[in-house]
Amino acid sequence: MFGFSNQEIKFLRRLNSPIKIQNYLESIKINFEDTCMSPRMVMARNPLLLDLKTVKKDDYHVVAVFKRHSLWGAISKTNHAVLRYREPLYRNIHELVMSYFHEYFMNDGKKTLKEYSRPINLARFIKRNWTITEDDVWYISDYLDQVPHYKILNCSNAATLRRADPIEIRAGKLVRERRP
Repeated sequence: MFGFSNQEIKFLRRLNSPIKIQNYLESIKINFEDTCMSPRMVMARNPLLLDLKTVKKDDYHVVAVFKRHSLWGAISKTNHAVLRYREPLYRNIHELVMSYFHEYFMNDGKKTLKEYSRPINLARFIKRNWTITEDDVWYISDYLDQVPHYKILNCSNAATLRRADPIEIRAGKLVRERRP
């Protein structure tokens, strides 16, 4: 199956729900390196994607989206307490994206989530063996940067947004692991 070994297939078959996938991702240490690893390389170190773009000073975020009973949810690997898994409760992608909106802000409280992509099917990269390569898969990140994105705000909306307050800012700094 897609070039995985029998042992890898056995492991992947156990991850047979979004919740099990999210729980597995939570068990993996945060990668502070500048890498973009394939699933094989993530597993060795112990598929629809949605790109969330922010202002240049903030970090973009990519989530894996899924549908259950016609509702959208998301699987996410992040170090921050709030940009995590979303239950499949959202009627469309826009609703799902907006569930992340208030958690995207800078230390001064300014909201930063600006755009989102349509869901991208990773099957388009199967000929490049993205699932099993030992090389970084930056071409997926590059592709996500190039696809059309939908704006969340217009200029007048952005100018009138309430900034996150001090307690939200403190909560936003809650992380699972500190950089070494």
